[in-house]
Amino acid sequence: MTEETYDVVVIGGGPVGENAADRAVRGGLKTALVDHERFGGECSFWACIPSKALLRPGNALAAARRLPGVPVGGALDPAAVFERRDAFIHNGDDSSQVEWAQGAGIDVVRGHARITGEREVTVDADRVLRARHAVVVCTGSVPKTPDIPGLNEIPVWGSREATSASEVPRRLGVLGGGVVGVEMAQAWARLGAEVQLIVAGARPLPHYPDFAGDLVADGLREDGVRVHLDSGLMKASEVDGGARLELKGGEPLTVDKLLVATGRRPTTDDIGLESVGLKPGSALTVDDTGVVSDVDGDWLYAAGDVTGRAPLTHQGKYAARAVGDVIAAKAAGRPVDDSPWSQYTSTADHYAVPQVVFTDPEVASVGVAAPEDGKPHRAVDIDIAVAGSALHADGYQGKARMVVDTEREVLVGVTFVGQDVADLLHSATIAVVGEVPLRRLWHAVPAFPTISEVWLRLLETYGL
Repeated sequence: MTEETYDVVVIGGGPVGENAADRAVRGGLKTALVDHERFGGECSFWACIPSKALLRPGNALAAARRLPGVPVGGALDPAAVFERRDAFIHNGDDSSQVEWAQGAGIDVVRGHARITGEREVTVDADRVLRARHAVVVCTGSVPKTPDIPGLNEIPVWGSREATSASEVPRRLGVLGGGVVGVEMAQAWARLGAEVQLIVAGARPLPHYPDFAGDLVADGLREDGVRVHLDSGLMKASEVDGGARLELKGGEPLTVDKLLVATGRRPTTDDIGLESVGLKPGSALTVDDTGVVSDVDGDWLYAAGDVTGRAPLTHQGKYAARAVGDVIAAKAAGRPVDDSPWSQYTSTADHYAVPQVVFTDPEVASVGVAAPEDGKPHRAVDIDIAVAGSALHADGYQGKARMVVDTEREVLVGVTFVGQDVADLLHSATIAVVGEVPLRRLWHAVPAFPTISEVWLRLLETYGL
């Protein structure tokens, strides 16, 4: 048994853990970063990066087809798409991530880490890392598997298999109408699979405005995806190397693979939470400075998916930067301002979480999706029908919504749906975070002819 002492020990070497460790080191603290898989984590190797690499070629081809005079081929080349994806994930080699961490002054430790006491982490049962100031948990999330008869007997993909496969299944079933479900349904349909999407509700993307789910469903159907709404998987069984799926209220389906995309849960099953009185498998409840509740001593922190607050890579990195700065400030004896919107708090988790669904059409949103009961909210919905969108693509189909606090006349939420609307999102995020008054926003004149002209139309429809 070996023992080492650090100022900070970070468990989880994905983007969130990297950011927490980096900020701690910048604050002058000796920091260890521990991971048992690949440094760079889920986003770099199995989620954000490879999924977007699979989606982008199909989106580009569809965009080209919407412009007359642009020579386009008939279909994607799956082998070329897979090769480009593999280049982005370095063929699963995390050497560059390790080199970055070491270059930033972070000590990289490979192995399975468990909390074994206050400010104590044991790696692979034979290496003890003691933290003078803090332990930070950034272990992310894993897919949730529903309890469905026969599901464990058929060829199933999780999100990792869906983003890393290098052969196109002839028939792919997708269970779940959330972000992973719709993105992977479209990606694999455009790569040549016959895709069946099984959605529990009346439309996919249930947490977005209805028009978002409806337009995405239309886009999936245009790519040949068969969308089963108000459905569900009742039973699965193996058949001829594939799977027979019995749907709620529908005819049986036969597929070669089934992607189960029914949500994720925090990865806290085996990190030693019981040693500090917490329940394994549960989310780590934190305050806005990242301190874990119900643990005495103000030494245990968490950021990212493991907290259940805003399960997005960019939001987790944002929280991790605050956590690293908080720990460094406390270690140096500096005061920590925990008021909203300070350097030391992740306030935006509550008010302004931006997210993009990279389907075609894209969905880009920030803040609240619809007026909330009991609040002075008004929603303004319009078609994205401006000169910029008409020039961008023939037959451009899109919608926009802004939700306004009518007492203060500031934006509290914005949603865009349409081709390439992701590039509109940061302006919306700035307006929401900055609480820019609508009458001042009126003076932010959108350039002509761009899709950003939709901002003018939204404000005009509101009444300015």
